Amino acid sequence: MEVDMMTDTKQQMKLGAFLFNFGHHYAAWRYPGTRAERLIDMDFYRQVARTAERGRMDMLFLADSSSVPHIQDTATDVSFLYPESTSVLGALSSITEHIGLAATVSTTFNEPYNLARRFATLDHLSGGRTAWNVVTGTKEAEARNFNRDTMLEHGLRYARAQEFLDVVSSLWDSWEDEAVLFDKEAGVFADTKRIHPIHHKGASFSVEGPLNIPRSPQGRPVIIQAGTSESGQHLAARTAEVVFTACEDKAKAVAFYKQLKALLPQYGRDAGQLKIMPGLLTFIGRTEEEARQKQAEFNALVPPEIAVSYLSKLLNLDVSGYPLDEPLPELSMEGNTSRAHLIMEMSRQKNMTIRELGLHFAIARGHLVLCGTAEQIADQMEDWFASGACDGFNVMPPYLPGGLEEFVDQVIPVLQNRGLFRTEYTGRTLREHLGLDRPASRFTALAQT
Repeated sequence: MEVDMMTDTKQQMKLGAFLFNFGHHYAAWRYPGTRAERLIDMDFYRQVARTAERGRMDMLFLADSSSVPHIQDTATDVSFLYPESTSVLGALSSITEHIGLAATVSTTFNEPYNLARRFATLDHLSGGRTAWNVVTGTKEAEARNFNRDTMLEHGLRYARAQEFLDVVSSLWDSWEDEAVLFDKEAGVFADTKRIHPIHHKGASFSVEGPLNIPRSPQGRPVIIQAGTSESGQHLAARTAEVVFTACEDKAKAVAFYKQLKALLPQYGRDAGQLKIMPGLLTFIGRTEEEARQKQAEFNALVPPEIAVSYLSKLLNLDVSGYPLDEPLPELSMEGNTSRAHLIMEMSRQKNMTIRELGLHFAIARGHLVLCGTAEQIADQMEDWFASGACDGFNVMPPYLPGGLEEFVDQVIPVLQNRGLFRTEYTGRTLREHLGLDRPASRFTALAQT
């Protein structure tokens, strides 16, 4: 199968709103425009969700983590603050009507049956708008919160994740669409021939099934992944429907896009079945000078020693003992995250000092940063989209809620006027927003063969 690598500019891009406590810039909580007292507050989430839905965005995306890496860092660092993501989405499902709802849950620190029930429930309650961002966990501190002294080795984490996904997908399929009869006159609720145990016994899990919830509106919630390692790319090519990635260079983004899409035929899939959405952080001004002044105001709120502490967390290695104004030394990256490898690559290629790296990654953690007027930002988004670098973007406001409001009120209208983004929702489910087919139950398919 030949894959068309170029993006049709007549198509419309996909846009997610990535919510991250006070905003994505490391110093967001210190910025005067941030309501820092509203940490875990329903009014805050209601405001940002309705803003994103007003902008006709495809989905809200929530990250998650289960540890405080270093207690001493909590004096100045709020990036460890994560309300449990599926709980937030459950609340948001009742106050939104169209926008998709994506939650991050780890395959390393959960069980497939519980997770399958949680997301199936959310998909029913939201009318088919949920997505699961699949992560494997990377932090030793997380492992110590879940009966483990150390994190599973990288390869084992991905093997467990693959099996986890297989089990969850089977559970979501264990009720065929026609299983529920609700025949009140005959007194028959369900057709038992269309409800299936999954009989799974594998290296990590033993699950009998079936799920105790009928098949959800989307059939299966949308699967999102973010891994860029070789094993992560193959997992995504086999199972993901959206890939959220970090890339600042358009040429590298085009290469990644081609590489990942080219893997899809190995797993019987085509290019349209996977949407690649890089992270995008924007500083928006009425003029380019105003936007750059806003970025400078944010950056001035990050002391060098705090930036280096945050860099250490991203690297999963303490680099505070090395000279601040010299490049990173050669460090072992074996089994580390794709983000850590990205930092080391940038350090080598650009000969950046530890101070420079710390500030750079405190802004957007290696994601694309665009600074300028709404028209200038739309120009660069259109360029990436038309060049085959992405299918859209996961928008990362530097501060919340104001940063998302600026993007929705200023950038999205420009994209809409150019025909690059929807002006109204035309579908009901997240799959419809993203142009993804509703999958048939694997058990239905087996019965037809």
